[in-house]
Amino acid sequence: MIDLYYWPTPNGHKVTIFLEETGTPYRVIPVNIRAGEQFEPSFLKISPNNRMPAIVDTEGPGGAPFSLFESGAILLYLAEKTGKLLPSEMRARYSVIQWLMFQKAGIGPMMGQMGHFRNAAPEKLPYAIERYTNESRRLWGVMDKRLAEAEYLGGDYSIADIATYPWVRIAQREPEQLAQLPNLRRWLDAIGARPAVQRGLAVMADTPQKPLTDEERSILYGKKQFERR
Repeated sequence: MIDLYYWPTPNGHKVTIFLEETGTPYRVIPVNIRAGEQFEPSFLKISPNNRMPAIVDTEGPGGAPFSLFESGAILLYLAEKTGKLLPSEMRARYSVIQWLMFQKAGIGPMMGQMGHFRNAAPEKLPYAIERYTNESRRLWGVMDKRLAEAEYLGGDYSIADIATYPWVRIAQREPEQLAQLPNLRRWLDAIGARPAVQRGLAVMADTPQKPLTDEERSILYGKKQFERR
């Protein structure tokens, strides 16, 4: 059994999608990041960076419980544990891993900042919005070129696609941009049609997504991050 400490964000969706794809039993333990539950001492023992998702594998290596934070590390661990969605052959394996790192180093940070400055920042800063929007679109272009030569990022469907899809699906809100990226559009449609992906995205999908209050903004982005430690 996997205990999943979770909130419905792109990083959280990575793990629910994987668990649904592989049929791995799991239990969701909500961590309301708007209310500051990520700073609770019990959670910090599992995720010292006060970020979700995190997991506790109740039957970890050696049969003892094993906790893990960082979504990329979680995907690698679960893929190795289940023997699914990560090839064992070295060339194919590292083809997947490099695209997983592409998501972790590029797609996630850039698109996260784009979303922040577009939607969450209290002040609209044109330079920041343009900077992160342009870089996100550049990364979509990198993906489109890759997907012109392979059906999925690592070749076959893998944890690289699972990690990337929850972030990149926002591109569907920009049809004019997506029209110029036919391979990316094909990939988005194919992954979005997978039943396990739909189930993974549905976990806690009914959580209200109201605009941030000043208190919530301070918890997520301001001084309260440090006060709560």
